[in-house]
Amino acid sequence: MAKRDYYEVLGLNKNASQDEIKKSYRKLAMQFHPDRNPGDKQAEENFKEAAEAYEVLSNDEKRAKYDRFGHGGLKSDPGFTNVNDIFSHFSDIFGGSFGGSSIFDDFFGGSQQQRSRQRSTGHPGSDLKITLKLTLEEIATGTTKKVKIKKYNKCSTCNGSGAKSSSSFKTCSVCNGTGEVRQVSKSIFGQFVNIAPCNNCSGTGRIISEPCHTCSGDGRVQDESTIKINVPAGIFDGNYMTLRSEGNAGKNNGPAGDIIVLFEELPHQHFTRDGDNVIHELFISYPEAVLGTEVEVPTLNGRAKLKIEPGTQPGKFLKMREKGIQHLNSHGAGDQLVKINIHVPKNVTVKEKEMLKELQKLPNMKTSN
Repeated sequence: MAKRDYYEVLGLNKNASQDEIKKSYRKLAMQFHPDRNPGDKQAEENFKEAAEAYEVLSNDEKRAKYDRFGHGGLKSDPGFTNVNDIFSHFSDIFGGSFGGSSIFDDFFGGSQQQRSRQRSTGHPGSDLKITLKLTLEEIATGTTKKVKIKKYNKCSTCNGSGAKSSSSFKTCSVCNGTGEVRQVSKSIFGQFVNIAPCNNCSGTGRIISEPCHTCSGDGRVQDESTIKINVPAGIFDGNYMTLRSEGNAGKNNGPAGDIIVLFEELPHQHFTRDGDNVIHELFISYPEAVLGTEVEVPTLNGRAKLKIEPGTQPGKFLKMREKGIQHLNSHGAGDQLVKINIHVPKNVTVKEKEMLKELQKLPNMKTSN
């Protein structure tokens, strides 16, 4: 049976980079690995075919011969004799060394020595999510909030171990104290070892014989806690912050989860937000717009005076520099923009009507259209 084109085997074109070749091969090797497809002869053939294609295309000299002469250009090349030889050169793909009894020990399980250093100390705690409502004033300068929440904390009686005392443990009979169980299988490629945490002791290697009377062996108790949240200036509605290891404590000294703080911006009575700028709608009378005036307007840190120049037109924005919101993670602040609106009364007295009619007769009161 004629060999398939190596580029076709890896699903690549002839201009593929070494990174693309490596990535494609890794995907196929994991897909067709015999341990993942026991008894599947076609998967076994696909696995060997992908390995052969990678062995050629990952070598610049062999790839050049193949690109020029095809499979015929490789006949004089001794090639590879077994799969162990292939993967002994591929530690840059799969990581670690491939010496020893199984070429995939590190790929599919890692050495016992390496995994024993990563032995579990208990079940990890879950994350918590809270919503923190903030005013524009708090967002403008940043603030610190204290929030009370109910969560699992480490048991102070047993210091999170779950045991009555340090002698209240016995060695796990399933894993003999290693915290791991090993499953060995064989194929034509050699011996494959799969290492997983022991379910009986949750990977700790120990079983509690006398549980703590406070937490009943859980290593944690539910309680109300007060957490402090430092809110930076300039955050937006929908932003969130992660408080690492502040969530629920894990069982039996397992790592604590996180707290996800979601920020919610409250509507403001006087302002709408535009990025780091805030907009205030100011209503003045027609005479004030014509003659000019000085008014007092609200800002995010109190009230301030604002001068209205004579002849100010409705719809104009007056800028109050750096009276807005501080920039997130940088210096400076946005501005406060004051939009000028003309107040038009809905009801007027008879005398006011007469005065408005007289005013309407003056040349400057007439529109240009």
